Amino acid sequence: MEGPKVANLIDQIQYSPGSIVSKEIHRVKQGSITLFAFDNEQKLDEHSAPFDAVVQVLDGEAEIKIAGTPFRVIQGQFIIMPANRPHAVRAKGRMKMMLTMIRSE
Repeated sequence: MEGPKVANLIDQIQYSPGSIVSKEIHRVKQGSITLFAFDNEQKLDEHSAPFDAVVQVLDGEAEIKIAGTPFRVIQGQFIIMPANRPHAVRAKGRMKMMLTMIRSE
């Protein structure tokens, strides 16, 4: 296990033209923290997960659909995606986000 360190989340991941970049920054059996950088209009198609997840937008704006309902989430805001509910993410322009997965036992 690494020791404590201070880092600027936005600087930990870079945009790539026409792509989505992901970088896992922490994983334990109870969950993980992953950074994403979406180029303009890139998206993750609808899917579901067996545990809750928190999305925090670090830069830009996202449309996040949960069970068909769209939510606008902008820089500095977060949304909780409940376990077993279908969700999708689409960048509105370039967007960086942090995804925290919370596994239940």
